[in-house]
Amino acid sequence: MLIKHITSEHIWQELTLQWRVAHIRVSGKIAFVNLRDGSGYMQCVIVKEIVGEEQFESLKTCGIESAISLTGEISKHPKKEEYELQVKNIEIHSIAKDYPLGTKEHGVEFLFDHRHLYLRSKTQRAIQRVRDTIIHATYDWMREHDYIKIDSPIFTSTCAEDSTELYQTEHTNGETMYLSQTGQMYIEAAIAGHRNVYDFWPVFRAEKSKTRRHLNELWMMDAETAFCDNDQNMDIQESLIKWIVSEVLRLNTPDLKILERDIEQLQKTVTEPFGRKLHADVVKELQSLGSDIQDGEDLWADDEEILMNNYDVPMFVTNYPAEIKAFYMPEDEAHPGTVRCSDLLAPGGHGEVIGGSERIADYETLRQKVLDQWYDLADYQRYLDIRKYGGVTTSGFGFGLERLVRWICDLHHIRETIPFPRYHNRITP
Repeated sequence: MLIKHITSEHIWQELTLQWRVAHIRVSGKIAFVNLRDGSGYMQCVIVKEIVGEEQFESLKTCGIESAISLTGEISKHPKKEEYELQVKNIEIHSIAKDYPLGTKEHGVEFLFDHRHLYLRSKTQRAIQRVRDTIIHATYDWMREHDYIKIDSPIFTSTCAEDSTELYQTEHTNGETMYLSQTGQMYIEAAIAGHRNVYDFWPVFRAEKSKTRRHLNELWMMDAETAFCDNDQNMDIQESLIKWIVSEVLRLNTPDLKILERDIEQLQKTVTEPFGRKLHADVVKELQSLGSDIQDGEDLWADDEEILMNNYDVPMFVTNYPAEIKAFYMPEDEAHPGTVRCSDLLAPGGHGEVIGGSERIADYETLRQKVLDQWYDLADYQRYLDIRKYGGVTTSGFGFGLERLVRWICDLHHIRETIPFPRYHNRITP
């Protein structure tokens, strides 16, 4: 029986709980063990007269993170809306002494040097459980909406846009290849076979940035939809994000409380419509808020933070200038000089969590865009073939899993969102 499954129906039933000692306090002839079993925590009350002197004394040898099994009866906590275990028998599996991540404060680098142990902490457990819910909610939504998962290769011979931020390596035949930073061009090829497709996998970016929003190894979900324009693409993104957040609220409210997350803001994400604003209008709004951003410039992290500190629900920024966006995005005739695209920005200053756009459907138009960018046409011929043999209007988007976790958990630094982070100056543990 896992702690999270225990309800009022189990009161006075005899159960065995097992795993780790999160905290232990012995006072005379009674001891209190806060037991963690992977699903949650429970206070276990051990009375010397009940378990006997030998078992009671053996308990004193156990430090934090000792592995034990405790058998007893479930009772209602006298003061809280939770349950306790009145212990009758103790079985010690392994004794841990001098656990390096005890109750005292530690510096950031120390905690990340001991990440393999830090993952046991209450806050890290809460974060990783939210991460797990986001992953499963994504798969559930995609299957429910008739998307099929297509696995893209991690090694690629070319890049989607710019190779300067890619990890370069050498194939066994001597050819240069890269660790991929997106699966977009591969899953676009699968549209003709399946119509609605997505991938969900690790990607790699060789940025030397040390900001709190960057990782070198991260997880991305990319989706592509046929017969879908940019407005419909935003509708899909909004539906997916609302579902993900609703699942986190349903399954992870105790974890969010551990993280001291403002749950009311997340509830607004589920119930209120997302905003949509033109990039040009956002620039004017930012200028009025004190940003030095100029017309035609991209939004930087500080701009996104300034903007979204004024909003309680996510907002799509649409129609970025064509010259600062990817070659495969079509121009919007209704707003000349801009492309049919959007970035979804999260509230609370968290910034971009999703990037998406419509894709150019016409073969000749896309071919000329490749040439205009001075790309090698041969590298993109397979991508062009998708349009040459039956191109239709398609749109796609990608979310960064770690960025979603950071926003939903309201974390300061993205390195907290992934079990073993890889960033500019860290590749261990």
